[in-house]
Amino acid sequence: MSQKLVGKVAVVTGASKGIGAGIGKALADEGAAVVVNYSS
Repeated sequence: MSQKLVGKVAVVTGASKGIGAGIGKALADEGAAVVVNYSS
């Protein structure tokens, strides 16, 4: 990964599974600090 988002913070809502979870993982892989929110 390119680490383009090092030093950035991302908030992902609806991240329990599917697209939200995938986006959260992708952001983390790029170096972002990720905060996820979901309702179970």
